[in-house]
Amino acid sequence: MTQATQTAQAARTAFSAVDAVTLKGWLHDADEIALFDVREHGQYGEGHPFYAVPLPYSRLELDAGRLAPRLGTRIVLADDGDGVAQSAAAALARLGYTNLFVLTGGMPAWRAAGYTLFAGVNLPSKTFGELAEHHYHTPRVTAQQLAEMQAGPNAPVVLDGRPTSEFRKMNIPGAICCPNGELAYRIRDLVPDTTTPIVINCAGRTRSIIGAQSLINFGVANPVYALENGTQGWYLNDFTLEHGGTARYPDNGQPQGLDAARDAAQALTQRFDVPHIDTAQAAAWLADAQRSTFLCDVRTAEEYAAQSLPGAQHTPGGQLMQATDQYVGVRRARLVLFDADGVRAPLVASWLRQMGHDAVVLTGGLEAGLAAGLRAASGPAHEVTALPAVTADQLAAGLSTQSMLALDLRGSMTYRAGHVAGSRWATRARLAQDLRGVPHDTTLVLIGDADADDPAELAAADLQALGYRDLRRLRGGLRAWREAGHAVREGADTLPDARCIDYLFFVHDRHDGNKAAARQYLAWETGLIAQLDAHELATFRFPSLD
Repeated sequence: MTQATQTAQAARTAFSAVDAVTLKGWLHDADEIALFDVREHGQYGEGHPFYAVPLPYSRLELDAGRLAPRLGTRIVLADDGDGVAQSAAAALARLGYTNLFVLTGGMPAWRAAGYTLFAGVNLPSKTFGELAEHHYHTPRVTAQQLAEMQAGPNAPVVLDGRPTSEFRKMNIPGAICCPNGELAYRIRDLVPDTTTPIVINCAGRTRSIIGAQSLINFGVANPVYALENGTQGWYLNDFTLEHGGTARYPDNGQPQGLDAARDAAQALTQRFDVPHIDTAQAAAWLADAQRSTFLCDVRTAEEYAAQSLPGAQHTPGGQLMQATDQYVGVRRARLVLFDADGVRAPLVASWLRQMGHDAVVLTGGLEAGLAAGLRAASGPAHEVTALPAVTADQLAAGLSTQSMLALDLRGSMTYRAGHVAGSRWATRARLAQDLRGVPHDTTLVLIGDADADDPAELAAADLQALGYRDLRRLRGGLRAWREAGHAVREGADTLPDARCIDYLFFVHDRHDGNKAAARQYLAWETGLIAQLDAHELATFRFPSLD
C-alpha cells in the first residue's frame, strides 16, 4: 500500500461528516465546539460562518494545540468542498484529536443551506464593537472635530488603542500609543489632569469604541470620546498621518493612581458581575478533561516574557477583546484571566463576558498562580520532518542544471517582497496544483521562514504523500541566498493576485493610501449587525443601563 493510499484512508477514518443544518444547531447548543476554517487567510476573509475560527491548513499543526488544547474537543473543519478539510482531519487525528467532523460540501453547502458567509476577520469582536456603541451611546468626535479640539485652548490627549506594531505604521499627529488593555491601568501616567479631554482612536472603529467605553465604564472623570472611524476617518478627511511613531506609555511597573485604579476595578467587577476564582478552583478547571480552560495572561509582552504561569498564553488585553478568535478557538470554553495588579484582568473580563464568553479573573493574579503551581495544558506537539539542508551555492548549481526546484512556502506577500530567482511559490493546501507537471524524481528544495515555527516544514509529509522523495531545505533561507550574492526577484508581477489565497486584500489595502479600500472597510464594519440572525445576536449579553 502506498503512502498516498494510506493517507487517503486515514483521512476517511479520522472524521465524521456533518451537514450545514446540523452544524448550525451545534453552534448554538450548550456544548463546546470549535469550528475551524482550514482555508488560507484570504479565502477565509472573503466569506465564512460567523463563529468560524481561522486555522489555515498551511499552519494547522503549529496553531491547533494553542487554539484547542483539549484533545476531546468537538471540532468541525470546513473548506471550499475541495478536500482540504479531510487532509486537515487526518493531520489532527495524528496529533491525537478524537472528536473530528468535516462540513459536507464546505462553504458552498453552508451558503446553499441559506446561512450567511461573512466577509472580513475577527467577526464576533468587530460586531460586538458596533453593538457596544449602540448600547452605551459611546461619545464620539469626528476627524474634523478632533482637529478643531487640538487647535483649541484645552487640547485633548489622543491615545491610540492599538499595539505598538500597528501604531508605527501610521498614527494621528501627537497621539500616544497605549493599547486598550493598558488604558485604565496607566491612564494617570498619560493624563494626570482629570479635566483634560481624552480621545481614543484605532485604525477603524472597534478599538476606538471599546477603548473609550472602557475608560467610561471604569469611572474615569475626564471627558472621553471615541474618534469616529479612527485613523481611516482622519485620512479620509484629508488630514495628514504620521508614520514610524514611537510615543508610547511608560514602562514603569507602578503607574500613578494605582490604588484608585484598583478601587475602580473592584467597582467595575461588581457592576458587571465579573466572577473571581481562587487558585484551587483554577487548578480543578485546568485538570478537567471534559472542559477546555484557557489560562490568559493579559499583561504586556515584556511582562509576559519576564515571567508568566507555565502554559499560559500571552493574550494582551486589548487584542483579546479585539481578536478573541486569534487566541481562543473553542466556543463556550472557560477563560481564566490574570494580571499582576488587579486592574487589567477585571476590565478585560467585563468585556469578554458581555461578548458571551465564560471569562473569570484569577484572585491574586500571577503571584498567587505561581505560589499554587498553576499550569495550563499547551495542547499536543507536532513532529517536524527533519530535512537535509543544501547551501545557497548548491541550490544555485541545482537550479542551473534543472536538477532542483526551489519551492517557496512563505507567505505570498513575503514572496513578492523578495525570493530566489527561478523559485516557485506554493501553498500547502494546493501542492498538487502548484506542482502539476513536476516529475516526482525532482529534488525539491523548500524555502521557509527562518524561525522555529516554519510552516514549510509541515508541507514535507504532504509532498511525500504526493510521491516526491528527495526533499531538502535551503539552509539559512532567503537571507543566506542574498548574502551569497545570488539573484533575487521581487514585485507584484511575480505572483498574480488570484493565487495569493493567504492574503486578504481589502483589509490591508486601506493602510496603503487606498481611500476606496478604506471606505469599503468602514462600510463593511458598520454593516455587520444587519447580517446577524437572532441566534448570533443572542450571543452578546449587555447589562441594563437602568
